[in-house]
Amino acid sequence: MLPIGVHSDAEALLCPIRMVLSKVTGKWQIIIVLALADEPLRFSALKRTIGDVTQRVLPENLRNLQRDGYLTRTVSPGPPVAVSYELTELGQELVALLKPIVFWAKDNIETVKAARRDYETPAG
Repeated sequence: MLPIGVHSDAEALLCPIRMVLSKVTGKWQIIIVLALADEPLRFSALKRTIGDVTQRVLPENLRNLQRDGYLTRTVSPGPPVAVSYELTELGQELVALLKPIVFWAKDNIETVKAARRDYETPAG
């Protein structure tokens, strides 16, 4: 069995698995990491690539990913000043783990949609 169980809130806060997964498996963290998979991107290009992330949420998530060592932030003096983000080796390792999940999701979306329809249709 995977070591995911805890017996208290205090133990949950110290669980290394939860400490890592809770910071990298949120919607935006995964999308940001995947957006940076192929090349470094400037902030505006990253925002355009993702599309629906807000101006407030993107920098917050970038800071968290940088703090945990998944990406680096580089400021190039201007004019104009350019800020770009690039995955670290740790971030690239994470992408390698996420890519099979992305392909699995793409391959299985119709099955998931059908299961949702079946679940929402009352048995009659």
